Amino acid sequence: MAVIISGVEKNSPADRAGMSVGDTLLCINGSKINDVLDYRFYMVDTCLSLEVLTKEKTEKIFRIYKEEYQELGLTFDTYLMDKQHSCKNHCIFCFIDQMPKGMRPSLYFKDDDSRMSFLFGNYVTLTNLEDEDIARIIKMHISPIHISVHTTNPDLRVKMMANPRAAESLKYLRILADGGIKINVQLVLCPDINDGKELFRTLTDLQTLMPSLESVSCVPVGVTKYREGLYPLRSYTPKEAGAVIDMIHSFSDQFKKEYGSRIVYPADEFFLKAGREFPGVEYYEDFSQLESGVGMMTLLEDEFSMALEDLEQESATAAAASRQVSMATGKAAFPLIEKLARKLEEKLPWLQIRVYMIENHFFGEEITVCGLVTGKDLTQQLAGQVLGEELLIPAVMLRHEQDCFLDDMTVEGAENLLGVPISPVPNDGFRLVKAMMGISV
Repeated sequence: MAVIISGVEKNSPADRAGMSVGDTLLCINGSKINDVLDYRFYMVDTCLSLEVLTKEKTEKIFRIYKEEYQELGLTFDTYLMDKQHSCKNHCIFCFIDQMPKGMRPSLYFKDDDSRMSFLFGNYVTLTNLEDEDIARIIKMHISPIHISVHTTNPDLRVKMMANPRAAESLKYLRILADGGIKINVQLVLCPDINDGKELFRTLTDLQTLMPSLESVSCVPVGVTKYREGLYPLRSYTPKEAGAVIDMIHSFSDQFKKEYGSRIVYPADEFFLKAGREFPGVEYYEDFSQLESGVGMMTLLEDEFSMALEDLEQESATAAAASRQVSMATGKAAFPLIEKLARKLEEKLPWLQIRVYMIENHFFGEEITVCGLVTGKDLTQQLAGQVLGEELLIPAVMLRHEQDCFLDDMTVEGAENLLGVPISPVPNDGFRLVKAMMGISV
């Protein structure tokens, strides 16, 4: 579909060429423009011919001369210049299906857009794509692409995703790999469904994509208390989680020998569920799957330890008097945050840090990650507690704008209920040390 121009930046190449708001961009150098990927791929040349349908419904050609990669100065109604593609699957493990009614509409949108995969690292299932879409990805070399595979067993993939195209779309893995596209994979593992021998099959099949396969994350299914009428799923037991880790390591050890990289990693949750120590930083290499929760704990602790070593005497005594601060986190991260807080207190005697674990009553106690803690759970469980002069929370507790929690309680509302300023802190060990010390981050 063609896209309507919503803005023309003053003195930009498009403005100097005489382009106007309300015109419809049809082609650049003869290539149709359907969305942001077409636009950015074809606008890089220094000499451009833009075909436009004016507001008066007449076709017009604009010639633009600019520097290579220079922006044209055009803006559109949406970033994608098109509607975001939604998911057509009905995965048995879908977290969105496990949320209660009445939350803000954006939380119920199921994204499955290959453009978002390239632009922002979102994972796609490939079931929305046709042969021409794959050809465009290869032509434009949209790489890397992030794919939710879950299983390479065609019949099982159809069952898990409740979409007949789930089997057919597996062919695109091979086509993308042969086309030189780098691939990152996510596997959401469900007990007794796609683990065990099925996981062995999946990792064996994925190995054939080398050298295009960059990384694989294995994430345990999240089970909330809102599963009435949904496929019966359960969480991993410690023994089962350990078995998953062992199988992954059997492959990653082999990959390390053959390709110089581990490639496949268990998410931090598997180590927590199994009661095992996290590996060191060298295990995670370049931390390629952080967004899937792989290595976040190890990286945070490593950064925190380095920040402690770098503390200079001047900053260590910056508080002059004393400081009492609190931090709230989810059940999964609590032991680590408590450990780090005690380390910092040992180095800074004037600093007192209280760490509070927030149980997830909203989604259910089996949900332990801090990113799914609601404002209601936070304020109810901290009511009456000694919070000091500031309450620190992980930034992932808040939506992107950092103004409210999942349940739409605002930060200001939570501050009023608790009577203390609340400061979000990114998952960064250096910034966590500064925040605990009261240094602005």
